[in-house]
Amino acid sequence: MRTKTSTQLRQLLRGGKTLVKPGAYNALSAKIIEKAGFSCCGVTGYGVSASLLGKPDVGLITLDEIVMITRYIARAVKIPVIADADTGFGNAINVMRTVEDFITAGAAAIHIEDQVAPKRCGHVAGKQIVAMEEMAGKLRAADRVRRELDPDFVLIARCDARGVAGGSVDELIRRANAYLEAGADMIFPEALTSEAELERCAKEIKGPLHFNRTGVSPRLHVSRLNELGIAMVSNATGSLRSSTVAMVDYFDEFAKEDVEAVKRFEAATRDHPAGNMHAFIGFSDIKKLEEEFLPSAEVLAKYEGSVGFQP
Repeated sequence: MRTKTSTQLRQLLRGGKTLVKPGAYNALSAKIIEKAGFSCCGVTGYGVSASLLGKPDVGLITLDEIVMITRYIARAVKIPVIADADTGFGNAINVMRTVEDFITAGAAAIHIEDQVAPKRCGHVAGKQIVAMEEMAGKLRAADRVRRELDPDFVLIARCDARGVAGGSVDELIRRANAYLEAGADMIFPEALTSEAELERCAKEIKGPLHFNRTGVSPRLHVSRLNELGIAMVSNATGSLRSSTVAMVDYFDEFAKEDVEAVKRFEAATRDHPAGNMHAFIGFSDIKKLEEEFLPSAEVLAKYEGSVGFQP
């Protein structure tokens, strides 16, 4: 029997080194992350909002939408998937349904933040946060559900207290320790602005930390994060930004040069791992399954003399 991905994630976190967590925004980006050798991936709310809605990350994504994408990603890869649950999509009672949905979708973990809904990207100005007691109640409710459905499911509490108007590391640390007492397994101190702030959090927060290496936060090498004892670091929007830049460049050239741009692209990517898209996404695997389960005469009729990519 396959080990639950939540159990896999807990085993990875016990490895003693910072776990690098790239963010995926759909199943294909998650498969690429897995093929690159990463041992887990995130579901980026920013990326899902941008790719699914074409909108900024300001709380427009619904619970059903992010759970749907999480389910697609979890089914597409074998590595643990950590999903962005925003503010939990309501009060503590709503959070109970949220946790249940993510567990049944196949997520190994979620992070829930203490922003006021509608939330926004943690590295954009204008955030507000709820009372510490309200967030603690959400975490207690989340903890109850995960203990009933999957005790290994990892509950990450994101604290945005540093990035609000007048916010401080002092308040972030105070809240973080309260969130750990309420049932969180890990703290996600969002929008830290310096290495010194992260170092202080690592010393004063009484639990493992998830660091978001983007936006206003320092770009510290994973070796330094290991020294600080950081449990997990995300590259939340790398897949979204790299693919968006590539598409902008491609379609800009295509609009100007039509098929000549297509031919140049095909020539330049002929030997690229994704140059043959049919092979990259697994048509060969489908043929193997057909040969295993369909009548041999039917498989032969499908492919013999057929024009097109031959798996």
